[in-house]
Amino acid sequence: KPTEKKDRVHHDPQLSDKVHDDAQNFDYDHDAFLGADEAKTFDQLTPEESKERLGKIVSKIDEDKDGFVTVEELKDWIKFAQKRWIYEDVERQWKGHDLNEDGLISWEEYKNATYGYIL
Repeated sequence: KPTEKKDRVHHDPQLSDKVHDDAQNFDYDHDAFLGADEAKTFDQLTPEESKERLGKIVSKIDEDKDGFVTVEELKDWIKFAQKRWIYEDVERQWKGHDLNEDGLISWEEYKNATYGYIL
Protein backbone atom coordinates (compact mmCIF):
# COMPACT_ATOMS: atom_id res chain seq x y z
CA LYS A 1 0.00 0.00 0.00
CA PRO A 2 1.57 3.34 -1.04
CA THR A 3 2.23 5.80 1.74
CA GLU A 4 2.80 8.80 -0.49
CA LYS A 5 -0.21 11.07 -0.93
CA LYS A 6 -1.02 11.72 -4.59
CA ASP A 7 -1.38 15.26 -5.80
CA ARG A 8 -4.87 15.23 -7.30
CA VAL A 9 -5.07 18.92 -8.10
CA HIS A 10 -3.99 20.38 -11.43
CA HIS A 11 -1.81 23.42 -10.79
CA ASP A 12 -1.83 26.27 -13.31
CA PRO A 13 -0.18 29.66 -12.69
CA GLN A 14 -1.37 31.59 -9.62
CA LEU A 15 -4.80 33.21 -10.00
CA SER A 16 -4.82 35.03 -6.69
CA ASP A 17 -2.26 36.52 -4.34
CA LYS A 18 -3.83 34.62 -1.43
CA VAL A 19 -2.16 31.48 -0.05
CA HIS A 20 -3.91 28.41 -1.42
CA ASP A 21 -4.82 25.24 0.43
CA ASP A 22 -6.76 22.97 -1.94
CA ALA A 23 -8.75 21.51 0.92
CA GLN A 24 -10.03 24.67 2.58
CA ASN A 25 -9.00 28.03 1.11
CA PHE A 26 -12.26 29.51 -0.11
CA ASP A 27 -10.89 33.07 -0.43
CA TYR A 28 -8.40 31.94 -3.07
CA ASP A 29 -11.13 30.08 -4.95
CA HIS A 30 -13.47 33.08 -4.82
CA ASP A 31 -10.75 35.38 -6.19
CA ALA A 32 -9.87 32.96 -8.98
CA PHE A 33 -13.47 32.23 -9.96
CA LEU A 34 -15.05 35.64 -9.52
CA GLY A 35 -12.17 38.10 -9.70
CA ALA A 36 -10.98 40.03 -6.66
CA ASP A 37 -13.58 42.82 -6.70
CA GLU A 38 -16.54 40.55 -7.42
CA ALA A 39 -15.39 38.17 -4.65
CA LYS A 40 -15.57 41.06 -2.16
CA THR A 41 -19.15 41.72 -3.28
CA PHE A 42 -20.11 38.08 -2.82
CA ASP A 43 -18.81 38.12 0.75
CA GLN A 44 -21.54 40.66 1.59
CA LEU A 45 -24.45 38.67 0.08
CA THR A 46 -26.88 36.36 1.83
CA PRO A 47 -26.60 32.66 0.89
CA GLU A 48 -29.74 32.99 -1.23
CA GLU A 49 -28.36 36.00 -3.13
CA SER A 50 -25.03 34.22 -3.64
CA LYS A 51 -26.76 31.15 -5.03
CA GLU A 52 -28.84 33.27 -7.43
CA ARG A 53 -25.80 35.22 -8.66
CA LEU A 54 -23.70 32.07 -9.06
CA GLY A 55 -26.49 30.54 -11.14
CA LYS A 56 -26.31 33.51 -13.49
CA ILE A 57 -22.52 33.25 -13.69
CA VAL A 58 -22.64 29.51 -14.40
CA SER A 59 -24.95 30.11 -17.36
CA LYS A 60 -22.32 32.54 -18.71
CA ILE A 61 -19.55 29.99 -18.18
CA ASP A 62 -21.47 27.27 -20.06
CA GLU A 63 -20.46 28.61 -23.48
CA ASP A 64 -22.08 25.84 -25.54
CA LYS A 65 -25.29 25.98 -23.45
CA ASP A 66 -25.42 22.20 -22.96
CA GLY A 67 -26.22 22.52 -19.24
CA PHE A 68 -22.73 21.46 -18.14
CA VAL A 69 -19.49 23.31 -17.44
CA THR A 70 -16.41 21.65 -18.90
CA VAL A 71 -12.88 22.07 -17.58
CA GLU A 72 -12.04 24.20 -20.63
CA GLU A 73 -15.10 26.43 -20.12
CA LEU A 74 -14.13 26.90 -16.47
CA LYS A 75 -10.52 27.71 -17.38
CA ASP A 76 -11.74 30.22 -19.99
CA TRP A 77 -13.97 31.86 -17.39
CA ILE A 78 -11.20 32.10 -14.80
CA LYS A 79 -8.86 33.63 -17.39
CA PHE A 80 -11.59 36.13 -18.32
CA ALA A 81 -12.18 37.07 -14.66
CA GLN A 82 -8.47 37.56 -14.05
CA LYS A 83 -7.93 39.62 -17.22
CA ARG A 84 -10.86 41.84 -16.33
CA TRP A 85 -9.30 42.51 -12.93
CA ILE A 86 -5.91 43.23 -14.51
CA TYR A 87 -7.39 45.72 -16.99
CA GLU A 88 -9.33 47.47 -14.23
CA ASP A 89 -6.19 47.66 -12.09
CA VAL A 90 -4.16 49.07 -14.98
CA GLU A 91 -6.78 51.78 -15.49
CA ARG A 92 -6.74 52.63 -11.78
CA GLN A 93 -2.93 52.68 -11.68
CA TRP A 94 -2.79 54.82 -14.83
CA LYS A 95 -5.04 57.45 -13.29
CA GLY A 96 -2.82 57.52 -10.22
CA HIS A 97 0.34 58.08 -12.27
CA ASP A 98 -0.91 60.38 -15.06
CA LEU A 99 -0.97 63.35 -12.72
CA ASN A 100 -1.58 66.01 -15.39
CA GLU A 101 -4.20 63.83 -17.13
CA ASP A 102 -2.69 64.18 -20.61
CA GLY A 103 -2.93 60.45 -21.37
CA LEU A 104 0.83 60.00 -21.03
CA ILE A 105 3.05 59.19 -18.07
CA SER A 106 6.33 61.08 -18.01
CA TRP A 107 9.30 59.93 -15.96
CA GLU A 108 8.65 62.83 -13.55
CA GLU A 109 5.02 61.76 -13.04
CA TYR A 110 6.05 58.13 -12.53
CA LYS A 111 8.78 59.09 -10.07
CA ASN A 112 6.47 61.37 -8.10
CA ALA A 113 3.58 58.90 -8.00
CA THR A 114 5.77 55.93 -7.15
CA TYR A 115 8.53 57.38 -4.98
CA GLY A 116 7.23 60.83 -4.08
CA TYR A 117 6.75 59.94 -0.44
CA ILE A 118 10.49 59.23 -0.02
CA LEU A 119 12.01 61.84 -2.36
